[in-house]
This record gives sequence, structure tokens and C-alpha cells, in this order.
Amino acid sequence: MFVCVCVPEIGVGLTGFGLFFLLFGVLLYFDSVLLAFGNVLFLAGLAFIIGLKRTAGFFFQRQKLRGSTFFLGGVALVLFRWPIIGMAVESYGFVLLFRSFFPMAFGLILSLVNIPYLNVVRAIIFIFFQLSPSMV
Repeated sequence: MFVCVCVPEIGVGLTGFGLFFLLFGVLLYFDSVLLAFGNVLFLAGLAFIIGLKRTAGFFFQRQKLRGSTFFLGGVALVLFRWPIIGMAVESYGFVLLFRSFFPMAFGLILSLVNIPYLNVVRAIIFIFFQLSPSMV
């Protein structure tokens, strides 16, 4: 029996190509074909990286249902060739889905270099996330 252990690497490649096509579709004035292709590759890559069961579990958690609805609704709007409205809805859903990850990502980025201006930005972001409601 053949077992492929390279599935997560394929997922990283698919996700990378998906992000590339999304960026390229936005740069070419919201080309609906490139955006749709980027969305499909991004979702397929996510499923390859963490698995189908965990992907479905992530998108259909009770507390993330609103974000999932907006994100997948935006993907559907892009597939139905309404790219500008679809990307706006999808972006809102992306922020709702991954808002608990943003403080960690900002902390990583801001800790990589020690530049005085970035320290001020780090303090502002820290205060903003301390004052915002629970992000669980």
C-alpha cells in the first residue's frame, strides 16, 4: 500500500498558488476568473494542510458560523461573477474567522525587528486588542 506523506506540502503549494491568484485577480481589476480560481485553490490547500474533517470543523464551529457564512458566501458571489461585492463580503468573513489569530500574527511580526516606530505601533495594537471584546 502506498502512503503519501507529502500531502501537507501539496496543501502549502495549493494555498500559495491560491493566494497568488487572488492577489493577481485583485491587481487585474477584480478579474472574476482569477479570483474564483484563487478561492478554489486556497480552500483546497487548506483542506490538504489540516484535513477535510478539521477544515469542516473549523468553518462550522458555532462561534465562527457568522464568519464562515460571510466567507463562503463571498466565495459563492465571486463564483457567480460578482467579484467586487464577493471580495468585500469574503474579506469581512475572513476578518471574522481569523480575528483570534491576528494578535498572535502582529506580535510575531513586531517582535522580529526592534525599530522605535514599531514599538509605538506595537503598544497601540496591544491597547486596541485589550479594549476590544472577547475574540474567542
